[in-house]
Amino acid sequence: MHLPWRWLLTITCAVSCSQAQANGWNMPVGVTDLSRDIYNLHMTIFWICVVIGLIVFGAMFYSLYRYRHAKGAKPANFHENTTVEVLWTAIPILILIGMAVPATATLKKMYDTSDADLDVMIIGQQWRWRYEYLGEDVAFNSNMSTPWEQIHGEEEHGEHYLLDVDEPLVLPINRKVRFLMTADDVIHSWWVPELAVKQDTIPGFINENWVKINEPGIYRGQCAELCGVNHGFMPVVVHAMEEEEFDSWLAERKEAQEQEAMGVDREWELDDLMARGESVYRAICSSCHQSEGQGALPAFPALANNQPMIDDFDWHLDVVINGVSGAAMPAFRSTLNPVELAAVVTYTRNAWGNDTGDVVQPALVAEKIAQ
Repeated sequence: MHLPWRWLLTITCAVSCSQAQANGWNMPVGVTDLSRDIYNLHMTIFWICVVIGLIVFGAMFYSLYRYRHAKGAKPANFHENTTVEVLWTAIPILILIGMAVPATATLKKMYDTSDADLDVMIIGQQWRWRYEYLGEDVAFNSNMSTPWEQIHGEEEHGEHYLLDVDEPLVLPINRKVRFLMTADDVIHSWWVPELAVKQDTIPGFINENWVKINEPGIYRGQCAELCGVNHGFMPVVVHAMEEEEFDSWLAERKEAQEQEAMGVDREWELDDLMARGESVYRAICSSCHQSEGQGALPAFPALANNQPMIDDFDWHLDVVINGVSGAAMPAFRSTLNPVELAAVVTYTRNAWGNDTGDVVQPALVAEKIAQ
């Protein structure tokens, strides 16, 4: 007994879709209700296009074969047919309306950022992401953590090559999170396929998006807008946690940042600043000035044996805090805290043979920022 044709078509579609999904040919279903709505809309439009293609090309190839010149077919001679013209106008309009209804419903959901449980500011920077949990006094930078030795081919690639970060964006599941997205320098694009979020971050503008994740896990993405020489080194990692686990993480993070702020008034030793400064330099500065301070001319000068920098401490500190107008050097006053700024300036003034012996205290940096 043969199955009805529509059941056979349904089974065939299901098998082909799951196989395409497994092979990575299709877009991911995702882990949010909205991502699944987008996937279902995508598949609906896809199969409508498949059916239209089969009908149009089927009719064309049948006509080419059935009425070919070799069989003596004579072309019909007519000028117009009102019925045909009405049909080929009305049918596409009905098809477009049928496609527009579910597409509009999905778009309305995508742009509805109201009633959010948590607001997160996402700031694109060359070449990292900054996350600020609004109203929670928690903020940090997220930098690619893939070692440069792997990128330069000196080591084997890791499991998540170019897709690992030192600080992932941590979010709770089952809560609506609103994203406010902008950039400090050029246009970037924050993209995580499994969350169905892809939004440009534009300097001077704030775009909105949102997510409500259903399943805990690690979800990865990348910057999807060509933003400069290190565009390929701006991964996005989202760590979705159970709600209770997230609340504990947020409280711990807030306490840690409060303790960090208290460190501004502490008198730091050179060794402590050097250790902290090296980690900051590798995360923030090495992408431009290279791991050993050798620079990448003409845009990024060498820091090792840079005599003008060594000789002018005030200029060096001002450049790191306020950047250089019209140059590639950005201001880090809003990206790094006073402890991190003091540490990285101390490190660059004493690493790679610079050996100035200067110890920059966070209190001095805080005073400079306040001016």
